[in-house]
Amino acid sequence: MRNLHRRTLPAAILLLAACAHAPPRPAPSPPPPAVTPPTGEGQAELVPRAEPRSASGNPPFYQVGGHRYIVLASAAGYRERGVASWYGADFHGLRTATGERYDMFAMTAAHKTLPIPCYARVTNLSNGRSIVVRINDRGPFVANRIIDLSYTAASRLDMIRNGTAFVDVETLTPADAGPPTELPVTTAAASAAAAGVSNVPPVTASLEPPASSAATAPSSGPSSGSVAMMSRFYIQVGAYAQVDNARRAAQTLRDAGIAHVITLGSAPDQPLQRVRIGPIASVQEFDRLVARLSALGFPSARLAQD
Repeated sequence: MRNLHRRTLPAAILLLAACAHAPPRPAPSPPPPAVTPPTGEGQAELVPRAEPRSASGNPPFYQVGGHRYIVLASAAGYRERGVASWYGADFHGLRTATGERYDMFAMTAAHKTLPIPCYARVTNLSNGRSIVVRINDRGPFVANRIIDLSYTAASRLDMIRNGTAFVDVETLTPADAGPPTELPVTTAAASAAAAGVSNVPPVTASLEPPASSAATAPSSGPSSGSVAMMSRFYIQVGAYAQVDNARRAAQTLRDAGIAHVITLGSAPDQPLQRVRIGPIASVQEFDRLVARLSALGFPSARLAQD
């Protein structure tokens, strides 16, 4: 018995030592925070303020997915229309490009090329809702998306269910702070943003189709200094100084089987010949057509509104 005890004791000691040096079992991931839609109470509009350029997140350029993005030297004067998306609980608490923690309940956003941090007014072109966000992160790196909004920002624009929306993004400086622009809402405009890729379980929405799918030349739009709700969304394929170039582009699209191609003549406030497709009925149709246009040699197609 004594000899048996001597033989088993070292084995037991070695087993305990091995357990003591074994890596601990990883703790389970914490559940995502409960998502409670903001009530709107006590949510004053964010006021732009002067902030120094972040030490991180502002390289001259960076590369993601094989594409190079050039960070703008200044946010002043930036304005673009396109598709917005949003990101929520899966990223809550993770570091943003500025080094801050992402807070899905704050009024923030991600942009690919604007210097960070900066401020922008984002207007949902389907319902006229407008908010101010602080851009402190990089993204979205998904085709045809121009800005990624926090959960609360997306909620206030009423785009949580659909996941995406056609928006106008305009950067702000401290001197630009002011009340949001009130925009009228049209049925066609609301329908046009009612389908897209969602970050939440899909919800089937009842959509009213546009009154007519016929390709008609839109009337002259407002000046670039104002955001006005009009009746239709289009894809602008290009703007050409020469009429023949515009005609050739339009014919290329028609030969490829693309319907509803429109050529808009020059006007006093728009000297270029514009080639457009539309009206388009949803974000999904926008994505599909933009991908096809890129394959046809028109990579700079963008959202336009008449």
